[in-house]
Amino acid sequence: MRLKQLEIKGFKSFANETVINFNEDVIGIVGPNGSGKSNIVDAIRWVLGEQKSRELRLDQMSSVIFNGTKRRKAGGVAQVSLTFENTKNLLPTEYHTVTITRMLFRSGESEYRLNGVPCRLKDITSLFLDTGIGSNSYAIIALGMVDDILSDKDNSRRRMFEQAAGVSKYKVRKRETLLKLKNTADDLERVEDLLFEINNNLKSLEKQARRTKQYFELKARYKDYSTNLAILKISSLKERQNDLRKKLEAEENRFRQCEVEIHKLESELERERKTNLDKEKALSDRQRELNNLVGNIRGMENDKRMNQQKQQFLEENQSKLTEDIRNTKARIRQLEEDIEHYRSELNQEKRMEATLEEGLAAAEERLASIRQSHGALKAGLDEVVSRQQALERQAFELEKQKAINSNQIESNQNNLERYQREIGQRSAEVGGLREKMDALEAEERRKSEALANLERAEEERQERLQHTESALEALTQKMAKVNREMDAKRNEYKLTKSMVENLEGFPESIRFLSTAKSSEWDKDTPLLSDLIYVKEEYRVAIENYLEPYLNYYVVRNMEAAYRAIQLLSKTQKGKANFFLLDAFKDYVAPMALLPDTARAIDLVETDPAYRNLCSYLLENVLLTDKEDANATLPEGDFVLLSQSGRFIRRRYSLSGGSIGLFEGKKIGRKKNLEVLDSAIRKLEREENRLSTEFYTLKSNIESLKAQRTPSQIQQEQGMLNRLMQEKAALGSRLENFESFIKEADDKRAAIERAIKKLTEDNASIESALKEKNKEVAGVKEQIANTDVNYRQVAEELSGASSAYNDKNIEFIKQQNKVSSLQRELSFREKQLEEARAAVTSNQKKLESSGEEVKQIQDSIDLLEKQLQESYAQRKEKESLLTEAEQSYFQARGGINELEDNLRKLNKQRQDAQVLVNNLKDKSNDLKFEISSVAQRLRIEFNMDINTIINEEVKVDIPQEELEMKVDRLRGRLENYGEINPMAVEAYDEMKER
Repeated sequence: MRLKQLEIKGFKSFANETVINFNEDVIGIVGPNGSGKSNIVDAIRWVLGEQKSRELRLDQMSSVIFNGTKRRKAGGVAQVSLTFENTKNLLPTEYHTVTITRMLFRSGESEYRLNGVPCRLKDITSLFLDTGIGSNSYAIIALGMVDDILSDKDNSRRRMFEQAAGVSKYKVRKRETLLKLKNTADDLERVEDLLFEINNNLKSLEKQARRTKQYFELKARYKDYSTNLAILKISSLKERQNDLRKKLEAEENRFRQCEVEIHKLESELERERKTNLDKEKALSDRQRELNNLVGNIRGMENDKRMNQQKQQFLEENQSKLTEDIRNTKARIRQLEEDIEHYRSELNQEKRMEATLEEGLAAAEERLASIRQSHGALKAGLDEVVSRQQALERQAFELEKQKAINSNQIESNQNNLERYQREIGQRSAEVGGLREKMDALEAEERRKSEALANLERAEEERQERLQHTESALEALTQKMAKVNREMDAKRNEYKLTKSMVENLEGFPESIRFLSTAKSSEWDKDTPLLSDLIYVKEEYRVAIENYLEPYLNYYVVRNMEAAYRAIQLLSKTQKGKANFFLLDAFKDYVAPMALLPDTARAIDLVETDPAYRNLCSYLLENVLLTDKEDANATLPEGDFVLLSQSGRFIRRRYSLSGGSIGLFEGKKIGRKKNLEVLDSAIRKLEREENRLSTEFYTLKSNIESLKAQRTPSQIQQEQGMLNRLMQEKAALGSRLENFESFIKEADDKRAAIERAIKKLTEDNASIESALKEKNKEVAGVKEQIANTDVNYRQVAEELSGASSAYNDKNIEFIKQQNKVSSLQRELSFREKQLEEARAAVTSNQKKLESSGEEVKQIQDSIDLLEKQLQESYAQRKEKESLLTEAEQSYFQARGGINELEDNLRKLNKQRQDAQVLVNNLKDKSNDLKFEISSVAQRLRIEFNMDINTIINEEVKVDIPQEELEMKVDRLRGRLENYGEINPMAVEAYDEMKER
């Protein structure tokens, strides 16, 4: 035997795991002071069982654990392992290599191991007893031991020689033998004491024996009565069980009939739904056609309304044009009358002008004649006459200028009156034009607002249409997703249902027991795989772990499992496994959890009755989402499952690999059927809701597409453009009128200024003329003092000259009057031409407007005709839509009725299922009562029910009275008190001794 290896971890200065191999070449361990050489010796002594901390140079034993440094935390455990090679079999063990391990935790717990198996310190010391190896052995020379041996301290030399000679083991055995002899002597003394006590207790034992005999007699009577009562109860229970079995068969037949009717109704409902889908599609098509027609009708009604508005506007314009033409024609007549009046007056004035011209010529001839006759007399009076003539010429010029000014004043006054009349007329026309302009501006604003509203409505319609189409597209994708999900769920439901009904993947024994009709076995007994349900993300992992137990039946007790085993043996259908529920009543699962893991039992759904069973099967089973199988498991029987199901890690094993296609499909099939059925119904409701929403959105899109307004916008834009053109023309005309009025006002002001100036000039001329006339009168008076003849001639000359001047002034006035009349006539003729041109233009506009009104009326008539046809089509399509709706809703009502009937049948099936389950429960209760009676007999009397079930009752007592007797005897037995069952035998034996 030789030392092979020393492993140190967490011991004193050895924080890390340190392994020292003692090969043949190793003769010692060297190193500087403080490197840990002495700690190696201490480790060897400590692992060999040293209990004194002083021997290890410590104040307390817990100080052997690594205490930490500034950069490293303290250790939690100190562990030392010592390995020997048992080559010469010096150690009494079959192993060639022996490893002893000692562990000390910081909590104070200590553990010894021998080849990894926990053991006692005594086992280790016994193992090394014959080898001389121990914690205090001289095979290990510690510090100070050499001095002790040399000084023979405490007989250390003798102990060393005894250990070397192998005598110490005999001393130990001698000490143990002496201890055993001492214990034997003590036992003999106790025997004497017991004999004394037995003699003293013999009388008491006699009383106990007598009491025990009475108890056994009561118990025999109780057994007899209980056996007869059990026979009566079992016969009664058998009769009730037969009646219950007949009722159960009848209810099961009714349940199967309900299932057949439900399958028929489901197939009929599927056909009706398919037919109703076609009707729904036809209804949608007719609804779309009606919406398109209604949209066209709205468009035509809008066109008709726009044409009517346009016609009304044109008719109002025609009325205005007619009124303008009538007013213009009245003005033309007035102008023609004025022109005629001015022409006649002009002719008359021209004739008067000719007459005045003739009188002026005659006066001029007379004046020339008188001047001729006056020539002779002129010589003496030339100077005076020249002065008189000069004065008369000056007076004539003044009178001429005054006449001209008066004529100009009169002409200007006539012009002023004419301008005032024209300003009044044009102002009235401007007022009318302004009213028209205001009306056109109001109409333009109204049309602009209407056009803006139409454009805004069109934008909103486009936005709503785009939004609705986007919603429809999203809804279509959602419906497709729901349909795909529903198809997947339906296929999974059918596959799972087929697997459940056909029990695919189960052995022949399971299929037989699940369909067996026997009074000894309930075929509805659940399998473990049907009792639990796990979410899909954890199903594969837990199914892989529970796979060995998934085919186990879960029964109430041992009796049910035994009956099933007997049935399988009788029919040669293989083997089956069973879990016994009553064995898990008092089971309490440990609470185990690791970081980043979840307890498997918390991920399993099951009924409370099976919770303890599942807790037992999944005890210390944890799930992790990490795929690292190399994680270190702590001490204990933990099982680590990968969430993906790729591996199962146990303390001493690891299993795993690829995941099959059908893994995770076996566990919780029946529960999964319910979940799938609920999910399918939810998806069907979601599909119906989405379908309704889909057709609503589709109808909204058709309605929005039918509400197109571009043509109406174009019509409104055209009418607005015409209004703007008319407004521009009217504005130009109004601007011309206002310009004319302004020019006329300016001319009127200039004329008024000219009249004022001419009036002032005439006043000054009048004063100058008076002065000249005075001078002429003086000259004439001077001439009058001359010769009478000359004076007479001069007077004649003066009279002729005055007459000539008067005639000339009157002629000039007449010329000015004729010129004024000519100007007035020319102005009136110009106004007449303008009025006639306006009448012609208005008549053309009136004709054009009439043609346009006629075209609009034709368009309105055509639209009215089309509307009547469309109204008839709408009425027809509405009736067709109503028929389709009635047909659809009638079919829908039929579907609802079928669904109601299906729900009623499902309710009846559920009621039948509940009744069947209740009857089964009652049957199970009866079986349980029979089993209870049998179990009570087996427990109380160790009697098999089959041995007495066919016997007749041995007592002629009614069952109620028999029950009372049994209860009375049971009460006496329960209240009898404690007895010593061995008292009779002990008393007889002691008496015999």
